[in-house]
Amino acid sequence: MKRTILFTLAAATIALVSCKPKQAEEQGPELKYYTTPNPYEIVSVASPAQDAEIRNVIFMIGDGMGLEQVSCAWILNHGKLNLDNMPYIGISRTYSASDLITDSAAGGTALASGQKTDNGYVGLASDGEPLYSMLVKAAEAGKKTGVVTTCHLADATPADFCCHDDYRYHYDAIIADYAECGVDYIAGGGRDYFGPKREDGRDIVAEMKAKGYNYATTGDELMDAQLPVLGLMSDDNLPVAQERGDLFRKMVARGIETLSAAAAGKGFVMMIEGSNIDDWQHENDIEKAMEELLDFDRTLGDVLQWAAADGHTLVVVTADHATGALTLQDGDLKEGRIGVAFGNDSHNGIAVPVYAWGPGSQYFTGIRENAEWGRLVASFVK
Repeated sequence: MKRTILFTLAAATIALVSCKPKQAEEQGPELKYYTTPNPYEIVSVASPAQDAEIRNVIFMIGDGMGLEQVSCAWILNHGKLNLDNMPYIGISRTYSASDLITDSAAGGTALASGQKTDNGYVGLASDGEPLYSMLVKAAEAGKKTGVVTTCHLADATPADFCCHDDYRYHYDAIIADYAECGVDYIAGGGRDYFGPKREDGRDIVAEMKAKGYNYATTGDELMDAQLPVLGLMSDDNLPVAQERGDLFRKMVARGIETLSAAAAGKGFVMMIEGSNIDDWQHENDIEKAMEELLDFDRTLGDVLQWAAADGHTLVVVTADHATGALTLQDGDLKEGRIGVAFGNDSHNGIAVPVYAWGPGSQYFTGIRENAEWGRLVASFVK
């Protein structure tokens, strides 16, 4: 009897389920597909002895470059990136002193100075006190210093290493700080912010020339300029990666060449930012964002080749945050094709990777706050 009742109940349940109207299949997010037309070969370099003297520190920041973005770029380049050379990897928590989701001003300040601050603050602590970057420490130690970026120099990350303000969009005040920062090699975009667009009428280029800076506005002029250098390669951000060719790589190579030559054995510290990885993800433009990241990786290849020949350079690569809530949902590794979806047009709070190569790189493992990573990098500036 019990068995009969069970069978009857089971049959009734099946009948009820089968009578339910079928739900329409849920549609997933629209995927954006991309295949780069310019895959490239990566470098292969052996890291110097871990106990070699560290004279130079090159700190590379891919703005908005989380592990999801790196994974997409790796597929686009058919399963290889120059980042693959980095033998030590850690994880960075990116939240700011004021918000779970950091902005570039707070994220960059934490990396530059080793202290978390509020969103919107450039080189300032939460209480408004100035925070000085590792470039200041380097100059005090007699080292040469440099900043290279693909964005305009009023933008948050390069400003975090050179300037101080309680609001990242106070462009006039931020740019004026470059005239006082003492950095030896400054190259990026933003001519308009140094003069034509200023509300105060100041000509910051003229002021920096009066302090001895050699001014360059083209790649050829930059290749000839001697320290100290102010290179403004565009009115605003640099042209997109597909249009600027190897300009970013030349800006970096020239900075390393001039800084190392002038360092007189004391070494140099340089911050290099791939800024527009972030900008194009705010636009949910996967093509432009990925080409910026791939150009950043090609530039890393140049850096690693120089550092391998030098033997006394620590190279660290990280991001201030990830952008776009990017998810990799389709693609083909052999074809170098990705299909992605964006979850938003802003930053997210996911931890980001930290990569290290060269003497001292063995310490760059584990999970740390972004400010801790900044302090660790600065600890090798002596």
